[in-house]
Amino acid sequence: MLKALQLEPEKCTGCLQCEMACSFEHEGVFNPSKSRIKVFNFHEEGRFAPYTCSQCAEAWCMHACPVEAIVVNPDTGAKDVLEGVCVGCKVCTIACPFGTVNYNTDSGKVIKCDLCGGKPACAEACPTQAITYVDANHTGLARMRAHAAQTIQGINGWR
Repeated sequence: MLKALQLEPEKCTGCLQCEMACSFEHEGVFNPSKSRIKVFNFHEEGRFAPYTCSQCAEAWCMHACPVEAIVVNPDTGAKDVLEGVCVGCKVCTIACPFGTVNYNTDSGKVIKCDLCGGKPACAEACPTQAITYVDANHTGLARMRAHAAQTIQGINGWR
């Protein structure tokens, strides 16, 4: 059974524990700029939203890579960057419509979420469960439709 990160912005407090855990897991330092997950701050609204690679079924980053340095991990389903193959051309960063593939200036290679090999540090570190690691079938279209229906009911209830 494949699993996926489920991100629930309404639960995010902006504590950045996910970013710190990710950067420490991958780079050995507590530095949000080296994290593969980011927390977007909506200053005006006072809200936060974690975001990272959604491991697209039709991964444009993977198809765009001229040296085939992005491959599907058979155990997790994550689109992993093979650091030894990556030439740092950044074509994948342009191909990703969500901006979740980034260039690491220290290594000269690209970085993106790899689900920490099946044990995502961000999900483990999140104190509010705004980030959880769930059955992949629990995320996606059905979940978005359920959330949209709930939102519409809430709006109609205010009329």
